[in-house]
Amino acid sequence: MPSARLAPLTTAVRPAVAASPAMSLQLAGAGRFGSRRRPAVCWAGLAGDVEELTALAGRLAAAARGLGLPVEDRPFRAHLTLGRWRPGRPADGDLPERLAGYRGPAWPVAEVVLWRSHLGPEPRYERVAAWPVG
Repeated sequence: MPSARLAPLTTAVRPAVAASPAMSLQLAGAGRFGSRRRPAVCWAGLAGDVEELTALAGRLAAAARGLGLPVEDRPFRAHLTLGRWRPGRPADGDLPERLAGYRGPAWPVAEVVLWRSHLGPEPRYERVAAWPVG
């Protein structure tokens, strides 16, 4: 993201996050994007205050759209990406089923963080800004 767009985004995100109540989440179950035979992504589901998280995601998307930034049209689906299967490589499409009954400990959502990714041979991530939740 160009630096000129960063300041307006951080300003627009502040009220979107400030409207969020305190939340608690936990990893619960798993799934995949893609078919069992050709899985693409393995993810862990979330339980707990998912409605509040979904509402927050909607406010963040609206803030970004208001600045003319591109936002995915797909509905928000609360999950944590665990890994990706590379096309053409062996993949265990049954892995999500083996994790289906998993329930992790609950944790409080303390903040929303904006990260900048620097792609390349050695990708790295830079914390740009953070806003407290609740």
